[in-house]
Amino acid sequence: MKIHELPGDPGRQQKRKRLGRGHGTGHGKTSGRGHKGQKSRSGGQQTPGFEGGQMPLQRRLPKFGFKNPHRVEYEVVNLSSLEKKFEAGAAVDEAALRSAKLIRTKKPVKLLANGSLTKALTVKVHAASKTAVEKVKAAGGTCELRSAAESA
Repeated sequence: MKIHELPGDPGRQQKRKRLGRGHGTGHGKTSGRGHKGQKSRSGGQQTPGFEGGQMPLQRRLPKFGFKNPHRVEYEVVNLSSLEKKFEAGAAVDEAALRSAKLIRTKKPVKLLANGSLTKALTVKVHAASKTAVEKVKAAGGTCELRSAAESA
């Protein structure tokens, strides 16, 4: 059996509602719009958030907070995941992390000290916590910090 030979699913495709085609259709005269009023007219739609002239909710509530436009968001990698995915003596950089599926975006990479490391690895990341650097060095590896401009 091929896909074009499958029987139709009854009730799946419904006919389009034809408005304004006489009383016999059940959708004649006002064509399902009711009588008078803004919604019965062509182009008669309010903008989202309009509350009939009452001060809208988004204007009644106070503004608060601050979003720093210069904030750098990092893709986070933990020591425990390096322990699982890499063998001793491996060079861990952005390309290696991407091929190991530990990072997925183009954001700069930050190494965090969650978990333990027993293998000597050469780690090249954009940022790292102090504890993470200490743990990498304690395991006999090195940790190089790169600027975000180098990877671009």
